[in-house]
This record gives sequence, structure tokens and C-alpha cells, in this order.
Amino acid sequence: MAKEIRAAKLDTEQFISEKVREIRKIVGKGIAINALSGGVDSSVVTALGHRALGDRLKTCFIDNGLMRQNEPKQVKSLFQSLGIPIEIIDARKAFFKALKGLTDPEEKREAITQTFYKKVFGELVVQSGAKYLLQGTILTDIDETVAGIKRQHNVFEQLGIDPQKAFGYKIIEPLVQLRKDGVRKVGAALGLPASQFDRIPFPGPALAARVLGEVTPDRVKIVRKATAIVEKELSEMKVFQYLAILHEDRVTGMRDGKRDFGLQIEIRCWDSVDARSAAATRLPYETLERIAGKIVKDVPGVVSVTYNITPKPPSTIEAV
Repeated sequence: MAKEIRAAKLDTEQFISEKVREIRKIVGKGIAINALSGGVDSSVVTALGHRALGDRLKTCFIDNGLMRQNEPKQVKSLFQSLGIPIEIIDARKAFFKALKGLTDPEEKREAITQTFYKKVFGELVVQSGAKYLLQGTILTDIDETVAGIKRQHNVFEQLGIDPQKAFGYKIIEPLVQLRKDGVRKVGAALGLPASQFDRIPFPGPALAARVLGEVTPDRVKIVRKATAIVEKELSEMKVFQYLAILHEDRVTGMRDGKRDFGLQIEIRCWDSVDARSAAATRLPYETLERIAGKIVKDVPGVVSVTYNITPKPPSTIEAV
């Protein structure tokens, strides 16, 4: 595997030029396809791929039912304003069918991986005639997967899995030498707006990574509402990431003087540079109190809101 390029030593223009040449050489006169989630890594690799291939890169937004509030429309609108056409693919039924009855974190990740790469994306590749998938795997994804911390959905060859044999196409990963801080620098150099390259990270399994236990449309709806509140309240904070998690167990609460056996939301907010380690942000108590009040008021069924103060390691940034 190519050697890590640290953000402090990254020459963005040289990096972009080299990767554009590499992508063009690999794809040749053919076409490639990629999935844009709206996260930092997928946004940067989309912009890089279109720099290299133009309209010979077909970009899709897979609506898996697990995205944040209004994410598909917002992402499509932004990239179309940059001259990059996006096709939204409605795959919600396929993903929730694959996740039905699953509670084990790794089984859920594997279900999302197989549904994405083999079923939904496999069909798109056949329809498009593309022989290559361009994706935004970064070095931290590989490190955590190989170390057995958690299986990242976009890591294959490092685990001995040949995508050509498993899915029918080859994968191009131009960002694998970088960590998140380096990817942000490349995004800025490619002309992406700061709202995109500097946004908080979002996991590949999307909100499924923030639902403990079975992932259902109703449970995703709950964590989506809580996520919208957390992101709005913390949007001005200069931190690495913030998120809301829906716990599996119900807890005892009270409403109108009666027992309410309700839901628990956990908030996490992190200070980090590259996601290898992280410390819980020391948020003002008033901020936490305001967020908790809004979640309990606006998210049906929630009776408890907690804040995680355990650093990574031993905790991880995401819950699943």
C-alpha cells in the first residue's frame, strides 16, 4: 500500500495532478461510477473524479433511508451548482429489508456493505457499463478495519477480498494515503465550498451507525430528529464531530406525574485531528441542558439524554 501523506507535508496541487493522471490511466477510455453520500470523503473523491474524467464519471446518491434530514436533495443541489450532475437512487426498501432483525453491530455493517456493493450498486454498474468504482476510502478506515476495531464498509483488498470477483468491478481509491485533515485540504484545493469539505464527518453506514439494536424506519426517524437538533445547536462549535445515538434499552422516565418507559438518546462531541484518537469536548453545561430539553420536547418517546465523556480509546467516535 502507498505510504501515508501527512497533512502538514501535503502538496495539494501535486497530489491532485498525480491522482488525476492515475485515474485517467486506470479508466482509459471507459467510464467509472461513484456513490456520493455528501460526507467529506465522498464529496472530495467526487470532485477529484470529475476533475479527471468529466462526464465519464457517473455519480449517484444512494438514498438508503439512513441519511440525515433532507440530505439527498441538499447534496444534489450543491453538486449541480458546481456543474456535477447527480442521480438519486431510491434504495430504501432494499436496505431496511437487509437490516431486518439484525442487532449485532458487525452483522449490520456487513448487511449494509453487501446490499450496497452487491445488490444496489452492482445493478447500477451493470446498467452503466462501468468497470470501475471510485470511492473515498481513507487511511483511518483501513487502520480500524485491519486492526479489528470495526469493519468499515468500504475496505476490501486489505482484508483479502477481491472486488472484481466479489462484485464484478474494480475499485479505485485515490484518498487512501490521507487522513481526514489531509482530505479536507484536498477538498479546498479542488474548489469545494467550506460547508462541504469542512463539515463534520459522517459514517459510511449513515444513521445505522447511531442506532443500537435493530435498525428500522421508525428508529431511524427518531435518531434523525435528534441528530438535526444536535447539529443545529453545535454548528458553531469548532470541533471534529458531534452526533446523537439511540440506545436499544428503554429507561424509566416521568411525564405528567406518571411513569413513562421511554427512549434514551446519547450525545457525543469530539475534539480530534485525524480520528485516530479523540477527547470529549468540554461543552458548557447550559449547552447540554438546552440540547437535552429540545430533544425531550421534540423527539417523541425520549425521556433521557446523556453525554459521553469517555475518550477514544477506549471509546470510539461512532457507537456502532
